[in-house]
Amino acid sequence: MTSYGTLNGKVALVTGGSRGIGAATALRLARDGADVAVTYVNGKDAAEDVVRAVAALGRRAVALRADSADAQEAAGAVTRTAEALGGLDVLVNNVGVGLLGPLESFSVSDVDRVLAVNVRGVFLASQAAAARMSAGGRIITIGTCMTQRVPGPGGTLYAMSKSALVGMTRALARELGARGITANIVHPGPIDTDMNPGDGPRAGGQAAMTALGRFGTVEEVAGVVAHLAGAAYVTGAEFAVDGGHAA
Repeated sequence: MTSYGTLNGKVALVTGGSRGIGAATALRLARDGADVAVTYVNGKDAAEDVVRAVAALGRRAVALRADSADAQEAAGAVTRTAEALGGLDVLVNNVGVGLLGPLESFSVSDVDRVLAVNVRGVFLASQAAAARMSAGGRIITIGTCMTQRVPGPGGTLYAMSKSALVGMTRALARELGARGITANIVHPGPIDTDMNPGDGPRAGGQAAMTALGRFGTVEEVAGVVAHLAGAAYVTGAEFAVDGGHAA
């Protein structure tokens, strides 16, 4: 595998990095030269597989158990990354809860859980990261194509939570720009993962909603994240990696 070296000497934290987009992002950042920490809740074995794959690329890596629904653990993952790897330059807020269903089906505990992970946890991790980052720091958040187009019922809670991250990203860009720290958000469309397989029962309808007529790959999302990790003059922006879902 080719190493680009564009992030040599950098340290990255990818939350929810044990599988899917998170794992692909961790590997891409390592391929580009970064040392990488990944968080997980239940997927310890998968997270350790990512650590081994990063190590095989010649980079340092660590897997940290951290539940982003817990306020202390969400921020604490940043501190633990800096302690383990000697600092923090790139935060990828990838962790999220995708709870879908009819509006009337959601309980208060459902709402609290989704907002705790998708909004509060991301805010607290970003707050902790900004306190440690110097010029050149990058905060990259994974949103969803449903912030730009909701194609059907069932996504109210999820779309609401992810839409909050758009405002947060723009505000972070303004607040941190003078320090040379950027903040951007990436909106994946239907991506082939174990949670939403490209050959699953609902895949045909999802693919048909895109202009390209197919699911994306986790590597395609990771490539955009890696670009933003190295981009100095891009901030406060939204990037759709959705195959034209919002076109």
